[in-house]
Amino acid sequence: MERDFWLERWRLNQIGFHQADYNARLRMHWPALNVPAGARVFVPLCGKSRDMWWLAGQGHAVIGAELATAAVEAFFAEASAPYECRQVGQFVVYEGRNVRILCGDVFDSSAAHVAGVRGVFDRGALVALPAPMRRRYVAHLLDILPVGAATLLLTVEYDQRLADGPPFAVHGDEVDSLYGGRCTVDVLDRTPAEMPPRFDAVGTRGESTYRIVKKR
Repeated sequence: MERDFWLERWRLNQIGFHQADYNARLRMHWPALNVPAGARVFVPLCGKSRDMWWLAGQGHAVIGAELATAAVEAFFAEASAPYECRQVGQFVVYEGRNVRILCGDVFDSSAAHVAGVRGVFDRGALVALPAPMRRRYVAHLLDILPVGAATLLLTVEYDQRLADGPPFAVHGDEVDSLYGGRCTVDVLDRTPAEMPPRFDAVGTRGESTYRIVKKR
């Protein structure tokens, strides 16, 4: 899933992955991360997710990272939220109402961009990437996030041989392989998944929610 793939999806408004309401698993499980009110939180590959407004409403200073300018501008426009925009290094930074979005490639982010982050919400980043990019993505995040940062990770599970992603199937053994060497990994729940009709043929589909805390 290279840059042009996602930019084209946004250009054509082919964004079936976007959720119009706040994510139920976020609201249910965010307290398990024990992120203090007022702490900074990071939402990678955020799109125009309204979950950032929910997090801001919990008192957090939200930092998103998103490749597509159209997504970032739609995020603020759909909430009628004023924002400021400026070029900062390799990112165009949009900021308004306690939400800051770094518009550019998440792999260009650094520890300085996420300094002080205590929580991460990943609903659509890991599952948006094919396997080789997932390993690169997780390694990058763990390199830049502060020790002690807690991630709420949402994944989907199905037989990848029967359907193409995204969303890609990410099973528990892969989560352990990606994060286990540097983090504690706890499963918070596993439930049946609601997925687009093109996944009907894959049979059993599940969603898993993890709490992942960086230890080193």
